[in-house]
Amino acid sequence: MNLLVIAYKSIRQRALASFLTCLSVSLGVMLMVIVLSGFAIVEKNFSQNSINYDLIVGPKGSSLQLILNTVYRIGDPVGNLPYRFYRELQDDPRIKEAVPLTMGDVTEQGGFKIVGTTSRYFELGYAPDRSFKLVPGSKRFGTSFDAIIGSQVAFTNGWGIGSKLKLVHGGEESDHVHDEEFTVVGVLAPTGTANDKTVFVNLEGFYLIAGHEKPISEAVKQEKEFFGNNSLTPEEIAQLEQEEREEAEALASGEHNHAHHHHETPEIKKDLTGIFVQTHKPIQAALLEGQSRRGYRAQFVNPIRPISQLMTNIIGNIQKVMFVMTCLIIVVSGVGIFVSIYNSMSDRRKEIAIMRALGARRQTVFSIILAESVLLCLTGGVLGILMGHGLIYMGAPYIERAAGILVDPLTIEPLEFILFPVLMLLATLVGFIPGMTAYRTDVADALAA
Repeated sequence: MNLLVIAYKSIRQRALASFLTCLSVSLGVMLMVIVLSGFAIVEKNFSQNSINYDLIVGPKGSSLQLILNTVYRIGDPVGNLPYRFYRELQDDPRIKEAVPLTMGDVTEQGGFKIVGTTSRYFELGYAPDRSFKLVPGSKRFGTSFDAIIGSQVAFTNGWGIGSKLKLVHGGEESDHVHDEEFTVVGVLAPTGTANDKTVFVNLEGFYLIAGHEKPISEAVKQEKEFFGNNSLTPEEIAQLEQEEREEAEALASGEHNHAHHHHETPEIKKDLTGIFVQTHKPIQAALLEGQSRRGYRAQFVNPIRPISQLMTNIIGNIQKVMFVMTCLIIVVSGVGIFVSIYNSMSDRRKEIAIMRALGARRQTVFSIILAESVLLCLTGGVLGILMGHGLIYMGAPYIERAAGILVDPLTIEPLEFILFPVLMLLATLVGFIPGMTAYRTDVADALAA
């Protein structure tokens, strides 16, 4: 009879003990799979291949918060930049491309982040050598109240070309829903980046929403603090203040529907939460970044550096601790297998003696015990891998909603492939002593007992 079949039948005789020891191995492997795959997913989401820009420009503050908000759509904006500064960057000879972004609102349905930008955002691609693709029937921004949605937004909300959406002012915690409606004119093909869970609206339409224009008094103050002067004369400022008062009065009296007014928002009343920048040469990006660190009015941040520091200093250390802990769990599981098999040896002495009396060699008996250990370890390993990836698959939608991280349930970390060789080695080690006990069993003493 095949050694594995004999080992399997022996395991079945101790079904409960075998199940519990196998379960302990599977739980350890499951935790290791979750740790390895989880950190692989995080690393993939925050890798340098997820953005196609040299610098992210934003107001002074936390560089990490700026990158997380503008690139990965996590957290709140750092602050605002005057729109005039964006125009200055466009005229800077060192800068090849400058793409404006403004954020702060979310969709009424699903709570997806809203990004106000221009069509140029989609023309430049979302990562090096990776272009945005639109599903058939889509188009880019045409009118002020056009929107383009990511693939995950379309799937979750059931939206398509022609769908209408409203914005919630200031984020998910707010209960103020804007009256203005945007129309979906484009749906992005999946990118595997934060763009999949983002709704992009025409920048001009974003400014036309009630409450998105900065009051002229605040705008003048911000521009003066940022540039040290005003781009408008006192007469022009007075004129804008008068128009602002008239519009507020018309809105209060119900004579004016803000959703359908089509005048262009004065530049001084516009602001941005970030600007994506491409430079002509890498050295120019480094110079701009260094300039901003020396007290410049805005920060120019390399999008890779803060994330690399985060991955190395915090997430990397957490991964090491978790990895060591799961290794210890698997070792403890191995000890459980050893205890289970070793404790069964006293009950099986007569069984082993009968096998020897029927012609089984010492090496055969030793191999059967090792086979039991290998079967328990490998079965637990297979179950653990299936359970680990199963939990990731089931938890993916919840993780995406709660943390804003895109989860690929099929992510497999290369370290998983060494699990089976390690389990084989562990099975050999924990089965060796019980196997030697069986190997040394005295046939006469065992049968006489």
